[in-house]
Amino acid sequence: MTDRLRIALAQMNQKVGDLAANAEAMLRMRRAAGGADLLLVPELQLTGYPPEDLVLKPEFLARTTEEAGRLVALTAEPGPALIFGSIVVRNGKAYNAMIVADEGRELFVTLKRELPNYGTFDEKRVFASGPLPEPFEYRGVKIGLPICEDIWLEDVCQHLAAKGAELLLVANGSPYELDKDHLRRTLVEARVGTTGLAMVYLNRVGGQDELAFDGSSFVVNPDGRLVTQMADWEEALLLTDWARGADGRWSCLTRERHVLDDYPADIYHAMMVALRDYVGRNGFPGVILGLSGGIDSALSAAVAVDALGPDKVWGVMMPSAYTGSVSVEDAKENARLLGCRHDVIPIVPAVEALGAMLSDVFAGTQAGLAEENIQARLRMVTLMGLSNRFGHMLLTTGNKSEMSVGYATLYGDMAGGYSVLKDAYKTTVFALSRWRNRVKPEGALGPSGPVMPERIITKPPSAELRPDQKDEDSLPPYSLLDAVLVGLVDQERSVAEVASETGADPKLVAEIEKLVLRAEYKRRQAPPGVKVGNRNFGRDRRYPITNGFRTVR
Repeated sequence: MTDRLRIALAQMNQKVGDLAANAEAMLRMRRAAGGADLLLVPELQLTGYPPEDLVLKPEFLARTTEEAGRLVALTAEPGPALIFGSIVVRNGKAYNAMIVADEGRELFVTLKRELPNYGTFDEKRVFASGPLPEPFEYRGVKIGLPICEDIWLEDVCQHLAAKGAELLLVANGSPYELDKDHLRRTLVEARVGTTGLAMVYLNRVGGQDELAFDGSSFVVNPDGRLVTQMADWEEALLLTDWARGADGRWSCLTRERHVLDDYPADIYHAMMVALRDYVGRNGFPGVILGLSGGIDSALSAAVAVDALGPDKVWGVMMPSAYTGSVSVEDAKENARLLGCRHDVIPIVPAVEALGAMLSDVFAGTQAGLAEENIQARLRMVTLMGLSNRFGHMLLTTGNKSEMSVGYATLYGDMAGGYSVLKDAYKTTVFALSRWRNRVKPEGALGPSGPVMPERIITKPPSAELRPDQKDEDSLPPYSLLDAVLVGLVDQERSVAEVASETGADPKLVAEIEKLVLRAEYKRRQAPPGVKVGNRNFGRDRRYPITNGFRTVR
């Protein structure tokens, strides 16, 4: 029986479905972890997370089993025992599992018991639930290997402690959202408190479609103290030293403390990471977007430049008859500050041509929304033409406030391949823009200093689709609108509750609720975008399009 262990923690990125590349990345980490006894990697690191309905594909399961066997065999190379996440098939059922391998042999397998089935998670759809797990014994030390959700309920940790586990190594696939660091810490401290066992909380980094994984792995000792905090957003390998104390309890001796992002830096990093991996892994040479001289497109462009580099971002200003000279100037200066490509392609000839084409049918009717939406759709036709010709992915620039109430044009400004602002309310957009003009984020590929003219932040928002148009002609002030939307959308409050909590007129709140529900059909056709809050439009919130229910009585 040993009284000392060296445990390597690999905070890793992944690509869902790229089994060979994920396996090779784990082997590289294992080679780099020389001198360690054990190497822990994140949940489902072999398959990537979340694999979603790939798990329902027999060929995927067969190849995962094959690749897991190959990975186990390759641990015959010198190095630590590898604890890796994969899928195990037993009696025709697929299980989310952790496999322990060393010296070319499979030493232990444990199956995930608690399957999350809320928010972004739907593991009960594809996985079977395992039994209460047993500890794994390594060199006389009993180690518990709960998997992610297994620690969110008490049963698994309590059972492992009762079965003699001496420490808990938890592999996670925990997506970023606001205030998640605090939630994880509180949870782990509670489990340590009830079991009396030290716990490693290991998480992954990187982007996967709508999800950004922030890492932020940490270790809490039996006394409840946080002793090790790994960085957020970065791949890292940390070798931690452990010792059995006089009281028989294991503690981590390693002291390493990284400072995690505060608001709004954490949101900005989530956007960067998600966009970087989405664009890179889907093979796009870069992104193109409408650079309008407004704050949404300016912030979207800044995130893109910081994530991908200025050479991979292309801004196009597409003035109409209603576009002010200030917007043209601001868009040009915005591109100059970012160092990205900037072109001006007026849509006036296209608007006039379509107006002539529709003149007979439109005769005798009043101009209005149709003409406004035509402009927005012609801009997207222009951008998609450039995207098709040159390969750049079209980056959508709408924010969550607009998407909530339908203040966006279907097949117009909603079109595109991805949106970094999809889960950011307008007030968040303002906060991020002011912050980015002061601070260059860690790891950003864009410039230091301001990235957009101050006037873009201070001028009243406008779609500029009719003379002297302002957003507040159609919407309440964003400070009020966003407070109402947080209540209705993020917190699922009723009209009466939101009116009481915000001080807004109940009739206004009821009207906003109606707009939110009526816009569901638009959101179903919107591109994916990075999740930053606890209730994004997409994986978190799945409402019927045809829906007669209203909370107002």
